[in-house]
This record gives sequence, C-alpha cells and structure tokens, in this order.
Amino acid sequence: MLSAITAPRGFRAAGVACGIKPGRPDLALIAADHACAAAGVFTTNLASAAPVIVSRAHLAAGRARAVVANAGCANAATGAQGLEDARRMAALVGAGLRCPPEEIVVASTGVIGVPLPMERVSAGIAEALGCLAADRGGEAARAILTTDTRPKEAGAEVTLGGRTARIGAMAKGAGMIAPRMATLLAFFTTDASIEPGPLREALAEAVGESLNRVTVDGDTSTNDMAVILASGAAGTEAIRGPGPAFDAFRDALASVAREIAGMIVRDGEGVTRVAEVRIEGARNAEEADRIARTVAESLLVKTALHGGDPNWGRVLAAVGRAGVAVDESRVDIFLGDVWVAEGGSAREYSEERARAALIAEDPVRIRVRLNAGPASGWMLTSDLSKVYVDINASYRS
Repeated sequence: MLSAITAPRGFRAAGVACGIKPGRPDLALIAADHACAAAGVFTTNLASAAPVIVSRAHLAAGRARAVVANAGCANAATGAQGLEDARRMAALVGAGLRCPPEEIVVASTGVIGVPLPMERVSAGIAEALGCLAADRGGEAARAILTTDTRPKEAGAEVTLGGRTARIGAMAKGAGMIAPRMATLLAFFTTDASIEPGPLREALAEAVGESLNRVTVDGDTSTNDMAVILASGAAGTEAIRGPGPAFDAFRDALASVAREIAGMIVRDGEGVTRVAEVRIEGARNAEEADRIARTVAESLLVKTALHGGDPNWGRVLAAVGRAGVAVDESRVDIFLGDVWVAEGGSAREYSEERARAALIAEDPVRIRVRLNAGPASGWMLTSDLSKVYVDINASYRS
C-alpha cells in the first residue's frame, strides 16, 4: 500500500535505523525517479542549522532529486564541521542516485549543539538507498519523528486540465513549534507538472495559510523547513504562471498543508486541548495576525485553556500587549458562542456555559472582535500542560 508521500507517481522512499536514536528508525530518504521542479521555505531563525543553510543554497536553482533527513541530532550550532557533514550527506545520496549533490535536500531534527555521528549516518544512507521503494513511504514518515507520538501524513488529488494529479505530504513536529515561513520538517511531493517559479509561489502561499499559523510553545526552530518536489509524472499540462490550474493546485496544496498543520498541533508535547484564536475587525491583516499570534502564544491563555478556566481577562491582556494600537473600549471577546466581554468589560454571561465551551469544543473557539476595521486573522494553538514541562526538562536525558 502506498503512503501519502509516495502516492504521487515518480517517487520512492525508505526509512531506516542508523543508530542516532537507539532502537528506533532515524533516517529517511525520499527520492524521485529524475530531477524535479522543487521549492522550499525555511526558518527565519538567525541561528539556522547547517542543513538549512545547505538546502537553501541547493534549492536556489529550483531543482531537486531527493530529500534525506535524520532525527535525533539537529546538526545545529555545529560550526564548519556541521556544514561539512550536511554537504557530505548530500554527496552520499547524490552518488547513490547518480546525480549532483546540489540536487539533494538535507534536513535534520533533534538535539542542538551535537555533531552528527557521520559513520552511522553514512551507513544509514547506504542502507536507505538500497531499499528505496514506492511502498515504503510510511517507514520514512516514522523515521523523522522526535517527541512526536505518531507520524503525520496527508494527501489529496486535484484535477488539472482533465487529468488527475496527486499531492502527498509527511511531517514531524511536536515541540519547538512557532514556525515563521516554515514548520519544523514538512515534505511534499506531487506528480503535477509545474515550473519552479509558480511552485515556489504556491508553497509559500499554502504554508502561509496553514503551517505558519500554528503554535505549540512559541519557539521557532533552528531547523524548520517545508520542501516540495514536483515530478510531472501525472502528465498534466505544465503550470507556468497564474491561472485556473495554478489556483486549483495551490488550493489543493494548502488543503494538505492545513491537515498536516492540525496534526502537528494535536500531537504537540503534552497537548490535551486545541484552540482557534480568531481576530476580527482589525485595521489590516498584519495587525490581526500579530494580535492572534500574541494571544495564541500567551502562557497564561494556554494554561487557562488547559484548566478549562474561562479567564477572558488573560485574552484581553494579550491583545493589549501585542504592539498594536487597540481601543480597549471597543473590544468584544467570545469563548465558543458565549459573549463574555463587551467594550473591554465583563458582561453578564453563564460561567458554566463558558467553561463548557473550553472543555467540550474541539477546537475551542476564542474570538476577539476589535471593531476597528475590515481585516481578520487566526492562529491554531494548544494548551500548556505539566507533561510539556516534564518532556522538555529532561529532553537530553
């Protein structure tokens, strides 16, 4: 049975255990039958990991043949040796596939500040190259997990000019989730035919409305990347720019990315509840998004969500400190369908109904109406539990 990442034609995958994470798969390889149009978006964290630096350069030409990713070691804050190791990973895969190393995307996730055990990684790459198959995508999806409890996979079909193309995705992410233009590790494949320029645009737009709107803990990783390869094996007419075919492809890609984004938040470290924070009536979209992110990343809002406490004052406080000029006397707040604050002050409402909304809704709806303009924005967030603290207090142990 084909998994999501290899459902598009022209792709094979493998996932192996090379010993970075004892007893668990920890190296994944996704390979196309030939060089593809490719695009990526990467973390804006200035402390970018070596694989981010290498892969950003490799994708500049808009072509790629494969993605190799390891778990258990981020290869971040590893200096010149880290860059050499990332390039070595690309060279090993390129040699195995008989293509230039510049056609290989490299990704890593795990502990920061630890060198890659390259002997193990090299052996793992050789093993993965030897067992690439169209029915081994599920193994690849499991091999990139760190504190995740389950793989994240999704797919969709889209009709382009009378032919059906497929889009597949796999991702990992549970902690250090507050992506900005990417999300930890997310890989997409498609057998649609599309030029690198519009592919890059479609990915950026899709990520901006999905993976870039989730947060678990407010931390943006050093290793975040989202990458897509397009094999063109479906035989669809090439998408070269704007038009109905581009719109259909972008919307399908965004749908898959939103599904993946939801999986990441729901599998966040220690997560028991998920909430959608929606800001309405802002002056412009930028201000709406900034307020939505501030509310979604507020530790006080997240702990209230965990306890099922309808403490709307924490929401108002986060709105007020978002760095956006807001008239408090015009702010309304809703928890689910319960209108809890009007004009910046408490109104009469049922505490029981508000608490029930926080406990029963999935996702919980936190809605803020600014009454200042026509724009809106949203974020998908999670609660903050004791389990999150336990996991991250002993992450290296």
